[in-house]
Parts: sequence; structure tokens; C-alpha cells
Amino acid sequence: MKPIDVRIVDIREETPSVRSFVFDRSFDFTPGQYVMVWIRGVDEVPMSLSDHNMITVQRVGDATSALFKLVTGDTVGIRGPYGRGFDIHDPLLIVAGGVGAAPLAPLAEAAHEMGCDVLTLLGARTRDELLFEHRFRDAGTIRIATDDGSAGFHGRVTDLLDEAADRYVCSCGPEPMMYALLSMLDESALDCAQFSLHRYIKCGLGICGACCTDPSGYRACTDGPVFYGSELAGSEFGRYRRGADGARISIA
Repeated sequence: MKPIDVRIVDIREETPSVRSFVFDRSFDFTPGQYVMVWIRGVDEVPMSLSDHNMITVQRVGDATSALFKLVTGDTVGIRGPYGRGFDIHDPLLIVAGGVGAAPLAPLAEAAHEMGCDVLTLLGARTRDELLFEHRFRDAGTIRIATDDGSAGFHGRVTDLLDEAADRYVCSCGPEPMMYALLSMLDESALDCAQFSLHRYIKCGLGICGACCTDPSGYRACTDGPVFYGSELAGSEFGRYRRGADGARISIA
């Protein structure tokens, strides 16, 4: 439960809005697991590991803004890794949107090392925001979609799903994108699809209940953050989440 100090040894500008922070310590983890990152004096927040010694972060709030102000040589506190990660099946379909590519890149690499046939559908708003394209390309076949058409298919990444029949599905990205993907799957395929659910995680240990989901009471911190489609069907997924105060926040 006590955070360990890790030192930032490299900071990589991945896209105009996303940075990777490389640490002087590596962690054994299953792709999809997360660590609790303590930015001293600001907050402790969950972040997926994008490699054994790296997190990849988009600046979206106070904690990530403070993290973006750190430089090489600075330290943060780390607890974990925690939670349930992704399963690996062959053939594998990865559907990644935006910074959701972060936990999926090590999954693609692990599956490739096991000899799996990996197909990645990678989406972003623009060409400049495509994250880890080279890692997915090295791990298998890749198809790209951008909202503005600046690279690959002009449209939503889920519009490429017809290229992916009979594959095990792993997805992470904006919740509306993942919900659209879930809605496109046959009921018989829901146990063959996994989604990384972003919820407000406070303790990471399954104690406080801040990340519980309706109506099942699944705790995103320990039962997830990766859930099977059958666990999310008919839940709050794609409709709302809860903030730090427990109030519902609509998902557009």
C-alpha cells in the first residue's frame, strides 16, 4: 500500500497532447493493469502502464497538468500494478482510440511474441494524434481511421470493424467509442470481447467503493479495469459514470 519512489529518466513527446514518462524501475504486469501515481502535493491517480517502466499520459486535469510540469530527475510515487488485465487469444483484434492505445500497445507486442495473428484498428482525431502507430505496426497488421481524414479511413475507427470477423476483441479508448463497439457485437461474442473501463479510482484496493459500477457493484479497481463485454452489457457503461462526489456524470 505504501508508494515506492521512482525517478523519471526520460520524457517522450508522443503526440501534441500526449507524453510518456519513463522510470528508473520496471514492473511485472499484465497489459491493461494500472498503477496509482502519486504526484506529491497534488493527487494520486490511476494510470495504465504502456511498458514495463513507462506510463503514457494525456493532459486532462490537475494531476496530469502537474505531471507535465515535471522534468527528468524528478520523482513520483507508484503503487501497483493493480487490477485485471487483458487476455491474449489468437487471432486478436485490438481497437484503440486516442490515448487508449497506451495499455493496448504492450498487449499487441505480447501477443505478437506468442505468435498470435494481431490486427489493430487505431483511431485518432488527426494524424498527429495517432499514438504508438509504429508499435502496433511492428506487432502485426494495422488499419487507421482519423476523424478529419488526415490519415487512413475518414471516419470512426468502429467503422472498420467489418474487417475483423471471428477475432477476440480487446479495446480501450473513449467510452462512446467502446460502447458503439459493444453494441455492434452479437450477444454470443460478448464473452470474447474485453474493454478497459475508466472510472474514478481512489484506493485501488477494492475498499472504498468509489469506482463501483451500476447495477452489479463491480469495482473497476479490482474487478477491472478490464471487463468482459458480458459484464458491461446492460450496465451504466456508455450512459454515465460517477465523479469524486459520487454524482452521476453523463457520457456523451
